[in-house]
Amino acid sequence: MAQRTVEINIVDRKLKIACPIGQETALLSAAQELSERLKKASASKTISTPEQMLLMTALNLANDLLKTQQQLKVEQHDNQEKIVLLQSTIEQALSPLKKKIA
Repeated sequence: MAQRTVEINIVDRKLKIACPIGQETALLSAAQELSERLKKASASKTISTPEQMLLMTALNLANDLLKTQQQLKVEQHDNQEKIVLLQSTIEQALSPLKKKIA
């Protein structure tokens, strides 16, 4: 896959990152989200070192990811149940028509 170099800014630090063509906007958005979270973590009085700031931010991002994945599973299950119900409803609606044709 073709790549290009994109310059991102995270907490006032510029980095050049290789990025697949077409994914530049997603990378810039991710860098902005990370930068905002790191700034919030650095404002916390309980975090004293850059390592703690990075670890807490990474932990919060991982937690958000896991919650989103769990929510997606629930939504997929709900959608599957709706599909089964719709299929059943359609089959019941078509059943009288099948009897007339047969």
